[in-house]
Amino acid sequence: MKKYIAYYRVSRKVQGISGLGLSAQKSSVEKYVAGQDGIILKEFTEVETGTNKKERIEIHKAIQEAKNEDAILVIAKLDRLARNVGFITSLMDAGIEFVAVDMPTANHFTIHIYSALAEQEAKLISTRTKQALAELKKKGVKLGNPKNLTSDARNKGVQTIKKNAQNNDRNRQAQSIIGNCKEKGMTYRQIADYLNGLNFKTRYGNEFLSSTVHQLYRRTYLKSA
Repeated sequence: MKKYIAYYRVSRKVQGISGLGLSAQKSSVEKYVAGQDGIILKEFTEVETGTNKKERIEIHKAIQEAKNEDAILVIAKLDRLARNVGFITSLMDAGIEFVAVDMPTANHFTIHIYSALAEQEAKLISTRTKQALAELKKKGVKLGNPKNLTSDARNKGVQTIKKNAQNNDRNRQAQSIIGNCKEKGMTYRQIADYLNGLNFKTRYGNEFLSSTVHQLYRRTYLKSA
């Protein structure tokens, strides 16, 4: 029977107390482990706030426990583990086996790329949000007096800008991955499977097909040919 050490992470203290987000992670992890005929030996839960994000005490406890028990570290989603390449690298260097339920077939190479993209995406979204607001202000668009806006209105405006920036960044990342994969000799079908495995979607929210990848590659890399 396979042995697992479960690690959960919630972003705010209120989520950790109320269980919001935590129950969903536990449910997916328990379902996965059951499907592997495994057993969860111990669970660790990290409750992060804005001041303790870099500490992550519980993950180090989970890693050590996995070492001691010769067990597999299991998490619900890769982005719950870290959006930091250095952290992913240190986890790999720990010499333990780990699996993300949302990407169970991913290898170390795939996970490293995914974490790099996630880290870059977070930086780009922040930069593009600031640029978009600055551009609107430059064009004379009144962004509104925060005092005259409800908290909900402010949040919706920011989320819309972030969503648009995120979609643009993901498209650029997909294009970059396609180019790199073609250089490695991968077929369009293999690249499509790879992008789908990383949870990328087309601009219309669909999974990638070989024909979609082919069209995107021609448009991006062969347009000047």
